[in-house]
Amino acid sequence: MVLVLALGDLHIPHRAPDLPAKFKSMLVPGKIQHIICTGNLCIKEVHDYLKSLCPDLHITRGEYDEDARYPETKTVTIGQFKLGLCHGHQVVPWGDLDSLAMLQRQLDVDILVTGHTHQFKAYKHEGGVVINPGSATGAHSSITYDVNPSFVLMDIDGLRVVVYVYELIDGEVKVDKIDFKKTATMHG
Repeated sequence: MVLVLALGDLHIPHRAPDLPAKFKSMLVPGKIQHIICTGNLCIKEVHDYLKSLCPDLHITRGEYDEDARYPETKTVTIGQFKLGLCHGHQVVPWGDLDSLAMLQRQLDVDILVTGHTHQFKAYKHEGGVVINPGSATGAHSSITYDVNPSFVLMDIDGLRVVVYVYELIDGEVKVDKIDFKKTATMHG
């Protein structure tokens, strides 16, 4: 069992002061094996905080990130799954499932994680999974000011991944889950 935290679009300190306290209390060092981040951390302190939770940190660059060393896209293999990571401002139209599926095929990944819209979405699509973990801080986007803070925790175990979505709604953390099994037709 491997736990992978997927988050992004934090926009600290420009649009949000910090992660919600209820999320911070849940995210403790030593529990998570990988962090994948869709970008827009904005400042080095956020990078350092994520690194303190888990040293295995994968980040792509959002359009507001100061660190130009973050790549536009990144792929990482975790267990039996190949994950693709992209902020998402490059995908036009933003958040469009067909455009995201094209990127998923280009990167040749089982699971594509993108951000930018600040809205949580998860689809089983064309034999793979497309996930947008939303904005972990609830920062507004250029599309909407109505954003619930959210992040995703993936439990990867063999050919199965369980995607847990944590969303802060009216001060309470709600958890939803999506179960996905990899088939023999997927690469790997």
